[in-house]
Amino acid sequence: MAIGLDPGLSAGARIEAECSATTVPPLTTVRIINSIRIVEISASLKLMAKTRLRLVSPATVKRTVTPTRRPNSELRPREHLTEREVEKLIQAAKGNRWGQRDSTMLLLAFRHGLRASELCGLQWSDVEFASGTLHLRRAKGGQTSTHPLLGDELRALRALKRDAKSLFVFVSERGAPFSVSGLQKLVERVGIEAKIPFKVHPHMLRHATGYALANKGTDTRTLQAYLGHRSIQSTVRYTELAPGRFKNLWR
Repeated sequence: MAIGLDPGLSAGARIEAECSATTVPPLTTVRIINSIRIVEISASLKLMAKTRLRLVSPATVKRTVTPTRRPNSELRPREHLTEREVEKLIQAAKGNRWGQRDSTMLLLAFRHGLRASELCGLQWSDVEFASGTLHLRRAKGGQTSTHPLLGDELRALRALKRDAKSLFVFVSERGAPFSVSGLQKLVERVGIEAKIPFKVHPHMLRHATGYALANKGTDTRTLQAYLGHRSIQSTVRYTELAPGRFKNLWR
Protein backbone atom coordinates (compact mmCIF):
# COMPACT_ATOMS: atom_id res chain seq x y z
CA MET A 1 0.00 0.00 0.00
CA ALA A 2 1.34 3.46 -0.85
CA ILE A 3 2.06 5.83 2.01
CA GLY A 4 -0.52 8.55 2.59
CA LEU A 5 -3.48 6.69 1.01
CA ASP A 6 -6.68 6.24 2.95
CA PRO A 7 -6.94 2.54 3.96
CA GLY A 8 -10.68 2.72 3.46
CA LEU A 9 -10.39 3.23 -0.30
CA SER A 10 -11.46 0.49 -2.66
CA ALA A 11 -8.93 -1.41 -4.79
CA GLY A 12 -9.82 0.51 -7.98
CA ALA A 13 -9.59 3.87 -6.23
CA ARG A 14 -6.19 2.98 -4.76
CA ILE A 15 -4.81 1.99 -8.20
CA GLU A 16 -6.05 5.23 -9.75
CA ALA A 17 -4.53 7.29 -6.90
CA GLU A 18 -1.17 5.48 -7.21
CA CYS A 19 -1.05 6.06 -10.99
CA SER A 20 -1.82 9.76 -10.61
CA ALA A 21 0.95 10.11 -7.99
CA THR A 22 3.70 8.72 -10.22
CA THR A 23 5.87 10.92 -12.45
CA VAL A 24 6.24 8.43 -15.32
CA PRO A 25 5.24 10.02 -18.67
CA PRO A 26 1.95 8.71 -20.04
CA LEU A 27 2.02 5.95 -22.68
CA THR A 28 0.16 6.24 -25.95
CA THR A 29 -0.69 3.33 -28.28
CA VAL A 30 -0.41 3.78 -32.05
CA ARG A 31 -1.80 1.24 -34.54
CA ILE A 32 0.39 0.76 -37.62
CA ILE A 33 -0.94 -1.63 -40.28
CA ASN A 34 -1.56 -4.85 -38.34
CA SER A 35 0.58 -4.34 -35.21
CA ILE A 36 0.24 -2.25 -32.03
CA ARG A 37 3.35 -0.39 -30.92
CA ILE A 38 4.04 1.64 -27.79
CA VAL A 39 5.11 5.24 -28.19
CA GLU A 40 6.64 6.94 -25.14
CA ILE A 41 6.04 10.65 -25.05
CA SER A 42 8.54 12.71 -23.03
CA ALA A 43 8.94 16.43 -22.63
CA SER A 44 11.10 16.90 -25.73
CA LEU A 45 11.26 13.57 -27.54
CA LYS A 46 8.89 11.11 -29.17
CA LEU A 47 10.21 7.61 -29.73
CA MET A 48 8.53 5.34 -32.31
CA ALA A 49 9.72 2.44 -34.41
CA LYS A 50 10.29 3.01 -38.13
CA THR A 51 7.38 2.25 -40.46
CA ARG A 52 7.50 0.05 -43.55
CA LEU A 53 6.92 3.00 -45.87
CA ARG A 54 9.77 4.27 -48.02
CA LEU A 55 10.13 7.83 -49.25
CA VAL A 56 10.60 8.06 -53.00
CA SER A 57 11.00 11.01 -55.31
CA PRO A 58 8.02 11.78 -57.55
CA ALA A 59 8.12 10.76 -61.18
CA THR A 60 9.13 13.52 -63.55
CA VAL A 61 7.77 11.88 -66.70
CA LYS A 62 4.00 11.64 -67.25
CA ARG A 63 3.01 8.36 -68.85
CA THR A 64 -0.13 6.31 -69.42
CA VAL A 65 -0.85 2.90 -67.99
CA THR A 66 0.42 0.09 -70.18
CA PRO A 67 -2.57 -1.73 -71.74
CA THR A 68 -3.04 -5.34 -70.69
CA ARG A 69 -4.46 -6.45 -74.04
CA ARG A 70 -3.49 -5.58 -77.59
CA PRO A 71 -6.20 -4.12 -79.85
CA ASN A 72 -8.01 -6.46 -82.22
CA SER A 73 -6.51 -4.73 -85.25
CA GLU A 74 -3.09 -6.01 -84.18
CA LEU A 75 -4.32 -9.55 -83.49
CA ARG A 76 -6.18 -10.20 -86.76
CA PRO A 77 -6.81 -8.32 -90.02
CA ARG A 78 -10.63 -8.52 -89.78
CA GLU A 79 -13.44 -9.57 -87.45
CA HIS A 80 -15.37 -11.83 -89.83
CA LEU A 81 -14.83 -14.98 -91.85
CA THR A 82 -15.59 -15.62 -95.49
CA GLU A 83 -17.90 -18.44 -96.57
CA ARG A 84 -14.90 -20.42 -97.78
CA GLU A 85 -13.20 -20.08 -94.41
CA VAL A 86 -16.36 -21.22 -92.61
CA GLU A 87 -16.49 -24.31 -94.82
CA LYS A 88 -12.87 -25.08 -93.91
CA LEU A 89 -13.73 -24.76 -90.22
CA ILE A 90 -16.66 -27.16 -90.52
CA GLN A 91 -14.60 -29.71 -92.42
CA ALA A 92 -11.82 -29.50 -89.84
CA ALA A 93 -14.34 -29.92 -87.00
CA LYS A 94 -15.63 -33.18 -88.51
CA GLY A 95 -12.26 -34.77 -87.80
CA ASN A 96 -12.57 -34.16 -84.04
CA ARG A 97 -13.45 -36.85 -81.51
CA TRP A 98 -16.98 -35.43 -81.34
CA GLY A 99 -17.04 -34.34 -84.96
CA GLN A 100 -20.80 -34.60 -85.46
CA ARG A 101 -21.50 -32.29 -82.53
CA ASP A 102 -18.69 -29.84 -83.30
CA SER A 103 -19.46 -29.47 -87.00
CA THR A 104 -23.18 -29.04 -86.28
CA MET A 105 -22.44 -26.26 -83.80
CA LEU A 106 -20.38 -24.36 -86.33
CA LEU A 107 -22.98 -24.91 -89.07
CA LEU A 108 -25.88 -23.59 -86.98
CA ALA A 109 -23.84 -20.67 -85.63
CA PHE A 110 -23.08 -19.56 -89.19
CA ARG A 111 -26.45 -20.23 -90.81
CA HIS A 112 -28.42 -18.40 -88.10
CA GLY A 113 -25.93 -15.81 -86.88
CA LEU A 114 -25.93 -17.15 -83.33
CA ARG A 115 -23.97 -15.68 -80.47
CA ALA A 116 -22.00 -18.11 -78.32
CA SER A 117 -24.54 -17.98 -75.47
CA GLU A 118 -27.47 -18.45 -77.88
CA LEU A 119 -25.84 -21.50 -79.46
CA CYS A 120 -25.00 -23.13 -76.13
CA GLY A 121 -28.51 -22.42 -74.82
CA LEU A 122 -30.37 -24.21 -77.65
CA GLN A 123 -32.76 -26.90 -76.43
CA TRP A 124 -34.52 -29.66 -78.29
CA SER A 125 -37.84 -27.92 -77.65
CA ASP A 126 -36.57 -25.10 -79.91
CA VAL A 127 -36.23 -27.50 -82.86
CA GLU A 128 -39.30 -28.57 -84.85
CA PHE A 129 -38.36 -31.37 -87.21
CA ALA A 130 -41.85 -31.66 -88.69
CA SER A 131 -41.97 -28.06 -89.90
CA GLY A 132 -38.20 -27.65 -90.25
CA THR A 133 -37.99 -24.55 -88.08
CA LEU A 134 -35.78 -23.29 -85.26
CA HIS A 135 -37.08 -20.99 -82.52
CA LEU A 136 -34.41 -18.54 -81.36
CA ARG A 137 -34.23 -16.60 -78.10
CA ARG A 138 -31.85 -13.75 -78.79
CA ALA A 139 -29.49 -12.37 -76.15
CA LYS A 140 -28.85 -8.68 -75.39
CA GLY A 141 -32.54 -7.88 -75.66
CA GLY A 142 -32.70 -8.95 -79.30
CA GLN A 143 -35.86 -9.86 -81.16
CA THR A 144 -37.10 -13.43 -80.82
CA SER A 145 -37.56 -15.05 -84.21
CA THR A 146 -38.17 -18.33 -86.02
CA HIS A 147 -35.73 -19.47 -88.71
CA PRO A 148 -36.14 -22.16 -91.35
CA LEU A 149 -33.79 -25.14 -91.18
CA LEU A 150 -32.21 -26.42 -94.39
CA GLY A 151 -31.78 -30.09 -95.26
CA ASP A 152 -28.17 -30.46 -94.13
CA GLU A 153 -29.03 -28.85 -90.79
CA LEU A 154 -31.98 -31.19 -90.21
CA ARG A 155 -29.87 -34.25 -91.01
CA ALA A 156 -27.12 -33.13 -88.63
CA LEU A 157 -29.61 -32.43 -85.84
CA ARG A 158 -31.37 -35.78 -86.29
CA ALA A 159 -28.02 -37.54 -85.94
CA LEU A 160 -27.50 -35.81 -82.61
CA LYS A 161 -31.09 -36.40 -81.51
CA ARG A 162 -30.72 -40.18 -81.75
CA ASP A 163 -28.22 -40.24 -78.86
CA ALA A 164 -29.60 -37.26 -76.95
CA LYS A 165 -30.10 -37.65 -73.20
CA SER A 166 -30.32 -33.98 -72.27
CA LEU A 167 -32.74 -31.12 -72.81
CA PHE A 168 -29.93 -29.17 -74.45
CA VAL A 169 -28.92 -29.78 -78.04
CA PHE A 170 -25.18 -29.47 -77.45
CA VAL A 171 -23.66 -31.09 -74.38
CA SER A 172 -20.17 -31.84 -73.18
CA GLU A 173 -18.61 -35.28 -72.82
CA ARG A 174 -20.00 -35.50 -69.29
CA GLY A 175 -23.53 -34.61 -70.37
CA ALA A 176 -23.55 -31.01 -69.13
CA PRO A 177 -24.68 -28.14 -71.38
CA PHE A 178 -21.84 -26.95 -73.58
CA SER A 179 -20.23 -23.82 -72.09
CA VAL A 180 -19.28 -20.58 -73.82
CA SER A 181 -15.65 -20.98 -72.76
CA GLY A 182 -15.63 -24.50 -74.18
CA LEU A 183 -16.97 -23.17 -77.49
CA GLN A 184 -14.28 -20.50 -77.59
CA LYS A 185 -11.55 -23.10 -77.12
CA LEU A 186 -13.17 -25.35 -79.72
CA VAL A 187 -13.34 -22.64 -82.39
CA GLU A 188 -9.78 -21.51 -81.71
CA ARG A 189 -8.48 -25.08 -81.96
CA VAL A 190 -10.44 -25.79 -85.15
CA GLY A 191 -9.16 -22.55 -86.66
CA ILE A 192 -5.60 -23.77 -86.17
CA GLU A 193 -6.45 -27.15 -87.72
CA ALA A 194 -8.09 -25.42 -90.68
CA LYS A 195 -4.93 -23.29 -91.09
CA ILE A 196 -6.75 -19.98 -90.80
CA PRO A 197 -3.89 -17.43 -90.75
CA PHE A 198 -5.25 -15.58 -87.69
CA LYS A 199 -6.89 -16.39 -84.37
CA VAL A 200 -10.58 -17.28 -84.69
CA HIS A 201 -13.32 -16.74 -82.09
CA PRO A 202 -17.03 -17.75 -82.12
CA HIS A 203 -18.45 -14.28 -82.75
CA MET A 204 -16.66 -14.19 -86.09
CA LEU A 205 -19.21 -16.75 -87.30
CA ARG A 206 -22.04 -14.32 -86.53
CA HIS A 207 -20.25 -11.56 -88.41
CA ALA A 208 -19.71 -14.00 -91.28
CA THR A 209 -23.48 -14.48 -91.45
CA GLY A 210 -24.10 -10.77 -91.74
CA TYR A 211 -21.52 -10.22 -94.46
CA ALA A 212 -22.57 -13.33 -96.42
CA LEU A 213 -26.24 -12.30 -96.49
CA ALA A 214 -25.34 -8.70 -97.33
CA ASN A 215 -23.23 -9.93 -100.26
CA LYS A 216 -26.25 -11.88 -101.51
CA GLY A 217 -28.23 -8.63 -101.72
CA THR A 218 -30.37 -9.04 -98.58
CA ASP A 219 -31.95 -5.71 -97.65
CA THR A 220 -30.95 -4.09 -94.37
CA ARG A 221 -34.33 -4.46 -92.61
CA THR A 222 -34.55 -8.18 -93.37
CA LEU A 223 -30.97 -8.66 -92.25
CA GLN A 224 -31.72 -6.76 -89.03
CA ALA A 225 -34.65 -9.04 -88.24
CA TYR A 226 -32.71 -12.19 -89.13
CA LEU A 227 -29.82 -11.32 -86.79
CA GLY A 228 -32.14 -10.02 -84.07
CA HIS A 229 -30.60 -6.55 -83.84
CA ARG A 230 -32.54 -4.01 -81.80
CA SER A 231 -30.92 -1.09 -83.61
CA ILE A 232 -30.42 -0.90 -87.35
CA GLN A 233 -27.08 0.80 -86.76
CA SER A 234 -25.70 -2.60 -85.75
CA THR A 235 -26.76 -3.98 -89.14
CA VAL A 236 -25.53 -1.20 -91.41
CA ARG A 237 -21.91 -2.26 -90.82
CA TYR A 238 -22.49 -5.38 -92.94
CA THR A 239 -24.08 -3.61 -95.91
CA GLU A 240 -21.38 -0.92 -95.95
CA LEU A 241 -18.67 -3.47 -96.79
CA ALA A 242 -20.72 -5.59 -99.19
CA PRO A 243 -18.87 -5.67 -102.54
CA GLY A 244 -22.12 -6.27 -104.45
CA ARG A 245 -23.06 -2.59 -104.17
CA PHE A 246 -20.16 -1.72 -106.53
CA LYS A 247 -20.63 -4.68 -108.90
CA ASN A 248 -22.11 -2.88 -111.92
CA LEU A 249 -20.33 0.47 -111.66
CA TRP A 250 -18.05 -0.21 -114.66
CA ARG A 251 -20.62 -1.80 -116.94
